Amino acid sequence: MRHATIILNPAAGRGAARRVKDPVVRAFHEQGWAVDLVETRHPGHATDLAVQAVQAGARVVVAVGGDGAVHEVANGLLRAPGGDAVTLGVVPIGSGNDFAKLVGVYRHSVQRAVARLATATMRRFDVGCVLGEYFVNTMGFGFGAAVVRARNAMPGLKGFFSYLVPIVKTFAVFQPPLFEVTAPGFHERGRMMMVEVCNGTTAGGSYRFAPEADPCDGLLDACLIREVSVPRFLIALPRVMRGTHVGMPEMALVRLKTLEVRSPEEPLLLHLDGELREPGVHECTVTVDPQRLSVLVAR
Repeated sequence: MRHATIILNPAAGRGAARRVKDPVVRAFHEQGWAVDLVETRHPGHATDLAVQAVQAGARVVVAVGGDGAVHEVANGLLRAPGGDAVTLGVVPIGSGNDFAKLVGVYRHSVQRAVARLATATMRRFDVGCVLGEYFVNTMGFGFGAAVVRARNAMPGLKGFFSYLVPIVKTFAVFQPPLFEVTAPGFHERGRMMMVEVCNGTTAGGSYRFAPEADPCDGLLDACLIREVSVPRFLIALPRVMRGTHVGMPEMALVRLKTLEVRSPEEPLLLHLDGELREPGVHECTVTVDPQRLSVLVAR
């Protein structure tokens, strides 16, 4: 009998995850799996619980929640000695669920997601790393991080509006920062709306910043959006959602293994898998750790 440790964030999906606790356990039992379920109690707790699961000998750890829960669980597995031999599964209960799109369980019911995990194959995913923290899907500077900060200040929003309203509010006051971005064979300095560094294809639930990204190719895909006028930005956003922005003169897409980002005028504001970080530094280096994370990918 296969066994999984389930780490559930009861606050995910505006509390929806709390209501699926019993259905998740039941669904795994129906697939012939034994499970131990633990719930998070505060931000960062899922990372600690994942470390404890590795230390207890877990072979499969399943994150139940949104991209934030996946981020924390993955960081726990990657930090724990021997954690890279433990396989990560995901049952998505959240708003964006960008990582779930990569592993074939997006927009499935709990029962269907668990059934797909039961027959999934293991693949080795790359992970990104910046300032000592890992990210599994995307991280970014500029507008994307500012939107995350605005969204965190409006916890009552739900669904599509939890993304639309913070975008509109942020755009009304956003001033493009001055960035200096350097990668092998690439260098640019100027005011930019955003720099999104992608391991997966989407961020923010709907935006396909890197439509050709492959989480297993040993590379990250960086999408730079230069300073643009309001009308041009409004034109660009729908194209980014469709993934048809490649080739626009305001855009640059670069495939890389390492990226240096410097913000000479103000400290960096960034997000990692949608989690806001304000490290108080003006520069950082983003790197990729190839095939580091074992992941269940549904067929």
